[in-house]
Amino acid sequence: MKRVIAGIAAATVTMSVAAAPVQAASADPVTALKSQFVAGKGVKFTDVATLVEFAGNTSFLKRTGFFQFGGTGIVASDVNAKLTTDETSWIPNSLLWMLTSSERTIRIGTTSYYSGGLWEPPKGKTWLKHPHGMTAGFSGWCSQLVNVAEPATLKALITKGKRTGRTYTGAISFGALEKVSPWLRNARLIRLSKEEKSAVLRFTLTLGADRLPQRLVTVYPPRTHGGTEPGREDRRLSVETHYTGWGSRVSVKAPAASEVGNMGRREPADRGGGRG
Repeated sequence: MKRVIAGIAAATVTMSVAAAPVQAASADPVTALKSQFVAGKGVKFTDVATLVEFAGNTSFLKRTGFFQFGGTGIVASDVNAKLTTDETSWIPNSLLWMLTSSERTIRIGTTSYYSGGLWEPPKGKTWLKHPHGMTAGFSGWCSQLVNVAEPATLKALITKGKRTGRTYTGAISFGALEKVSPWLRNARLIRLSKEEKSAVLRFTLTLGADRLPQRLVTVYPPRTHGGTEPGREDRRLSVETHYTGWGSRVSVKAPAASEVGNMGRREPADRGGGRG
């Protein structure tokens, strides 16, 4: 009798273990994402920004970074951005001024620490600190503005997109995205204009077997990135992002206080202040 009971127990355990991956795979993507929200865990991302025009495509900016999670979502991020070409004559002036050199942004809560690029900290310092700062410095507006590590943003794309297997393709306005995405709302110094809110970006989102984001490609119109210059109406900005290491340990720390200069205090954008 004991052998029979032991055999049943072993079979039950085996069935439970075997069923776990199936249950995980069948979970909707938003639920799968929320299951990753564990303190001290996170995900790595890498993205490449490319200028797309009739004459050809030119990649010009690469970013690598981490999102650190807490129980309710992203609590910190660390983003490194690097210009990947010496030939910048073709980059619109409205983008070029943001892309002078490598830039790093550490954001903890709503406080941003900037280093490199256009930032000029006080003598003897290497970082500038700003409460209610931008999510990824100046280069953030030239790169991936869609953050699918945010549940509301991921849900918006899935709702808007047409599904084929594990891939969703579709379009969403900047205005609709701004309503649900803190990442986008804090991506630059000023609010989106009425014209920018009406602009539509196209996206292709691919999920892994675990239902978590694996690859995201977005294409932005010229009036949001660089403007429409005479003879350049075909110009678009495309960004491809890859996500790896979901659930890995991530620890984003603020720079040492001795290396940080304070930019002063401004109101957060949702109260009418700047994000700079």
